[in-house]
Amino acid sequence: MSTRERQISTTVLVIGTGGSGLRAAIEVAERGVDVLAVGKRPRNDAHTSLAAGGINAALGTMDADDTWQQHAADTIKESYQLANPHTVEVVTQGAERGIRDLERWGMDFAREDDGRISQRFFGAHTFRRTAFAGDYTGLEIQRTLVRRAEQLDVPILDGIYITRILVKDNVVFGAYGFDQNDGTRYLIHADAVILAAGGHTRIWRRTSSRRDENTGDAFRLAVDAGARLRDPELVQFHPSGIIEPENAAGTLISEAARGEGGILRNALGERFMAKYDAERMELSTRDRVALAAYTEIKEGRGTENGGVWLDVSHLPRETIMTRLPRVYQTMLELQMLDITTEPIEIAPTAHYSMGGVWVRPEDHGTDVDGLYAIGEASSGLHGANRLGGNSLIELLVYGRIVGQAAIAHAASLEAQHRSAEAVSQARSEIDDLLASDGRENVRALQRAIRNTMTEHAGVVRSAEGLRAGLADIDLIEGRMEDIGIHPDIAGFQDLAHAFDLKASALAARATLEAALERRETRGCHNRSDFPDEDPTLRVNLVWSPATGVTREEIPAVSDEIQALMREVSSEGKLVE
Repeated sequence: MSTRERQISTTVLVIGTGGSGLRAAIEVAERGVDVLAVGKRPRNDAHTSLAAGGINAALGTMDADDTWQQHAADTIKESYQLANPHTVEVVTQGAERGIRDLERWGMDFAREDDGRISQRFFGAHTFRRTAFAGDYTGLEIQRTLVRRAEQLDVPILDGIYITRILVKDNVVFGAYGFDQNDGTRYLIHADAVILAAGGHTRIWRRTSSRRDENTGDAFRLAVDAGARLRDPELVQFHPSGIIEPENAAGTLISEAARGEGGILRNALGERFMAKYDAERMELSTRDRVALAAYTEIKEGRGTENGGVWLDVSHLPRETIMTRLPRVYQTMLELQMLDITTEPIEIAPTAHYSMGGVWVRPEDHGTDVDGLYAIGEASSGLHGANRLGGNSLIELLVYGRIVGQAAIAHAASLEAQHRSAEAVSQARSEIDDLLASDGRENVRALQRAIRNTMTEHAGVVRSAEGLRAGLADIDLIEGRMEDIGIHPDIAGFQDLAHAFDLKASALAARATLEAALERRETRGCHNRSDFPDEDPTLRVNLVWSPATGVTREEIPAVSDEIQALMREVSSEGKLVE
């Protein structure tokens, strides 16, 4: 058992090395302030790299009439009125600056013949405002940010799992963690901490997240430090995740497959979208298509594996090979399936946490002084339905703002007050887990949580199911008292999984309790026992272990933005 401990001091600590964490670290470094970024995954393979579609900004390169105000109106409308208008305005006003930063750092955007950045329709946008780099926009953004961070000599530690944010008198003073390879402990003193550790979609059985990401780490770290969560029940389910093989269940089939003319059929061969959206059919919104597929499966018209069929085999082979090359390659590699001749078996998959840590709109500060949250770890922008292309621009806008806020907080401190007790508790938490030799298997308990959430808090929820889910979580938390941790020659991944399990249990409880309180159907949140939208629930639901679920009023939308919130034509567009 390794008890070696490294101590590091920095002005700003960033937890998470995806797009939001790197953008914040770059901002701090460009201003000449010490910063350290740590991530449990390799920096080049962060979750941001999986984002394909594009990134939004009202540049007006294709449609000169586009404005940040219209972008804001589209975002709030698509959020089912649950987005914070102040947060939305910050992002949409700062979006062009975010794109120009990427340009300045060498990102290779798709361009028109005259050199303008290309922009296309994506989702319910009034104008063409989604910039892109092929179908690998997120990967190109991640590469650009990694390259810029390296130019600035930003120290980045890969493979470090942060287990605790260190707090004294509600002010952060650092974080504690361990190296997943050799178990070396890390005590990091910092004047400000930026939490950019993703969402919680991995707590469902089918998810577009990989096995060691988005397990709710950010939620647990924030809550244990004294922060709260907002709208954890609002989770976007993507309609087309594959079912097999099990280790890749939930891997996304791009919506471009539907956009190019893919057809959805149930196990009876029926093209079922006519029952749910006869006008838009397969080009309907994500939440509508996901609900349709879920209903077909639930009512017994699904495949033996619990899915439906997405068929593009009627399209010309050339179209598939040129417009859907990633989909073709993915299915060939994972299932030896040739999509030019065979349909793809899919089911709804948990895709994006639209809620997250409670933060202030102006600087994404939390309830804890010096602790900030950004990216999918945070909340406020997306409400009950995320506008396609908004997540990537949010990373850039708030990464810059939060970097500056963290510097300002650090500069305002007269002294950094530390707590030996807090550090001792962080050490003991790891020691106790390493000493545990119980009968319960960590991975089995993780599967139990994922099964519970899939069964009781998936695309459609009910009070009966949610209460059953909470009863399951009670039992699982009891079993967690008897887990066994066994580091071996391969490293300390078993210990990391134990902390993932703690995070997943907390995130699951928050999600179930908030979903139980939201007694309505709104956007991604479908209650079979409350099928209508409730105007009195146009509120955010804020959760903590101490207070449970409380309601928070949403600020009014300005008259200027309200006047622009109109129905957007979906003709010829894939709606998200």
